[in-house]
Amino acid sequence: MRRISRLTRVAVGVASLALAATACGGTSSDSGDKGGKGGTKEDLGLAIAYDIGGKGDQSFNDAAYAGLEQAKKEFGYKTADVEPTEGETDADKEQRLSTLARQGYNPVIGVGFAYGPAMEAVAAKYPDTTFGIVDSVVEGKNVASLVFAEEQASYLAGVAAAKATKTKTVGFVGGVDIPLIHKFRAGFEQGVKETDPKVKVISQFLTQTAEEGGFSSPDKGKAAAEGQIEKKADVVYQAAGLSGQGVIEAAAKAKVWAIGVDSDQYKQEALAGYKDFILTSATKEVGGSVYALAKSVEEGKPRTGTQVFDLKVDGVGLSESNPKMAEIKGLTEAVAKAKEGIVDGSIKVKSE
Repeated sequence: MRRISRLTRVAVGVASLALAATACGGTSSDSGDKGGKGGTKEDLGLAIAYDIGGKGDQSFNDAAYAGLEQAKKEFGYKTADVEPTEGETDADKEQRLSTLARQGYNPVIGVGFAYGPAMEAVAAKYPDTTFGIVDSVVEGKNVASLVFAEEQASYLAGVAAAKATKTKTVGFVGGVDIPLIHKFRAGFEQGVKETDPKVKVISQFLTQTAEEGGFSSPDKGKAAAEGQIEKKADVVYQAAGLSGQGVIEAAAKAKVWAIGVDSDQYKQEALAGYKDFILTSATKEVGGSVYALAKSVEEGKPRTGTQVFDLKVDGVGLSESNPKMAEIKGLTEAVAKAKEGIVDGSIKVKSE
């Protein structure tokens, strides 16, 4: 119930604040009834196409699935979720999105920036369907770009890491060396340094491209984390998709802290064996954004344009599920103060 109420709260937040788009430099617009379902049940409902790693990554894709499940339960319609294929091309993604739109699903959401080129092409061919893309901006009258202030959540993770470390060394493992993951690193490093300048941050990316497996190789994540732990890192934050499971495994084996990403990984069933060493997670409400777009279409007023999810609308945050957080002196207070500063603008978080 807590998960569902959080998704609903995010949807309410984005509706009341127009997804905070104007406050964050984005744009938001209504596209009227065109493409909307308007509450009818004859049409098919929400469809999502997964990013690299697919369902079961305990992170990014699973967060999107939670939004789909909430929409399915609330609106009582048929949904679809489709897996990616290994080594697929933009043409493969374009075919996948076209098939879903042609079958009558509305909205159709591509989970991940990799769907950008395909969505730009497909959205123009299906003007009566609302499309959504997570983590990228695609121009189109019927496209909602669902983007997040990952650097803000990562800043809070940095604050927590600086408070939790005993060795004065922490680590960051990014899946792929791309601008999106640079946001995670930048916010984390800033949060660490502004909390305790004496703490050293070891940062690395697993691969230069997604095709090399940076988001889908737990073995790569495990090896990277082991290397950082050998260099005395006792808190390791990962933004690496499925590869992050390897980071968490390595941290648990060494009995140091891991910080999860996207979903509250302390609660993930597949990671239950490591949960005692998952200090917290820098969350982003991918599920909330997916649900919010589905809700707008269901109501006949589909959102389009750039939709920004930040701390102000609970679009990103830091989980507090692990009770051990409260046992670390000054941690929860420092995180709360940092969150207040980011929301009121007194703390400006870098994205690069």
